[in-house]
Amino acid sequence: MGRLFWKFFLCIMLAQVTATIGIGGTFWLKNRAAQQERALDIDTSPPAQMIIEAASATLEAGGGQALRQFLGKLERMRVFAVDARGHELMGRAVHPAMLSKARAMLGQEQGQAHPVVRETVGSDKQRYLLFLPSSERFRNAEAGAARDTLNAVAMTGPRAMGAAPRPHEAGPPPPRGEFGRGMPPRMDTPYRTFIPLGAAIAASLLFSFLLAWYFARPIRDLRQAFEAASHGDLAPRFHASGKRGDELTDLGRDFDRMTGRLRQLMESQTRLLHDVSHELRSPLARLQAAIGLAHQQPDKMDASMQRIERESERMDKLIGELLTLSRLEAGAGSPLSEDVDIAELLHDILEDARYEAKARQVDIALSGDAASADAAVTGRPELLARAVENVVRNAVKHSPDGGTVEVELSRMTEGLRIAVLDRGPGVAGADLARIFEPFFRASNTQHSTDGHGLGLAIAQHVIKAHGGRIGASLRSGGGLCVEMLLPVKTPG
Repeated sequence: MGRLFWKFFLCIMLAQVTATIGIGGTFWLKNRAAQQERALDIDTSPPAQMIIEAASATLEAGGGQALRQFLGKLERMRVFAVDARGHELMGRAVHPAMLSKARAMLGQEQGQAHPVVRETVGSDKQRYLLFLPSSERFRNAEAGAARDTLNAVAMTGPRAMGAAPRPHEAGPPPPRGEFGRGMPPRMDTPYRTFIPLGAAIAASLLFSFLLAWYFARPIRDLRQAFEAASHGDLAPRFHASGKRGDELTDLGRDFDRMTGRLRQLMESQTRLLHDVSHELRSPLARLQAAIGLAHQQPDKMDASMQRIERESERMDKLIGELLTLSRLEAGAGSPLSEDVDIAELLHDILEDARYEAKARQVDIALSGDAASADAAVTGRPELLARAVENVVRNAVKHSPDGGTVEVELSRMTEGLRIAVLDRGPGVAGADLARIFEPFFRASNTQHSTDGHGLGLAIAQHVIKAHGGRIGASLRSGGGLCVEMLLPVKTPG
């Protein structure tokens, strides 16, 4: 799982957490508003009516002191008695909203037989507003309300009850409003409920938009890049898009590398086609000239035929080298699975090269250490022989008459090193990296050769196919040194 997965995961999780918090906050605010509404409500149940009647009768008969004793004996029914100054008889705190609601209900219940909110004047001329607040604890305890009332009546005596109605005579509760307590509904509760829900939905939409924009933009750029590539435009497009740091950025850079490699291959193929056509034009022109000469001068037919034969052999050799180079570039061929004794292979190659070098009195000297005598390389012997032979023949070809080509075989930590050194004209320093290109000809070559500039290109492909590397450097005092480094097969 890469960076793109975690960005998807974190964005979706963040959106879900935001939505969960918003929805949870909505329900929490709704429940809290409902609890506050219930906490500030007035109890209108029949037991509440009965206890308010008993408290009112106690106040009328015994005054504030009797009412205080009556309220102190109650266990479950917490009756509030508020005077004109807003002070509760038992010293308890009364919420202003509850007090306002009780006074509003007092005006609504004028003329009812058994009001649940009552304003009573005691025997001591003190006026109290009597009401019973509603809460979960007291609402769940309605079953014990009758027992509380009977206990209070028993402690205060029948006189204190006065003309209080019996429990079974209590009338029906007053009609309740939309919220169940006879009060108009609070109009701000729905808005307070839907604000967090709307915020959660807006946050989810915002995260979804940002997520879609974040991933759609590079995909759209990739689509445009593929569309341009299909029309032949292989210019790089994502080389400066490394700030994102995810798989889409890596994909863009890989696309640039792919198009760059394709552009190089196409340029190489175009250049190769141009070079091949140029190399074939010269022998074909000479063939046509020889054929024309044979028609014009039949007495020189033998010389013309020799010329035709020589040019056809040169063309055949060129085409063979091109086919070899093409197969190497395509990676075709059998797998590299044989053990090749490099010392023995090099000995056979140098024997053949010495036979051809005698014509120009060029000597070939081989030197090596004992560690490299038994070194083996895993690969294909015919390809390795072709690569080393091309390098040696190239050195012999460019060496002056009577010169010496040195071949060194040594064992190094990186692998097996084969160095071919000559005292030829060498190449310019700027051309060292280009001598392994097909059909390359050094500009400072002093004498012409019969090659086509494919030998070193073939050697480079062979060495790279065997996991090695090849390079060239200028020697002090003139000449060129070509080094080939091949990985040595490990025992077992």
